Amino acid sequence: MLQSDLSSTTRSTQAAVGRTAAVLPAFLAAFLGVMLIWGVGFAGPQVIHNAAHDGRHAHAFPCH
Repeated sequence: MLQSDLSSTTRSTQAAVGRTAAVLPAFLAAFLGVMLIWGVGFAGPQVIHNAAHDGRHAHAFPCH
């Protein structure tokens, strides 16, 4: 009886860890996306331009 209870507990723990491992990356990606969109939405036009401008130069893309 004890072996059966232990085996059942181990399986349920492994299932919970598996669900967490699958949900955590999706949650973090969604959180990052929301923060990115929210940050750009409240940033001033000049700040957005400067960030894009610096990004173009960082990738050796001529912009002017």
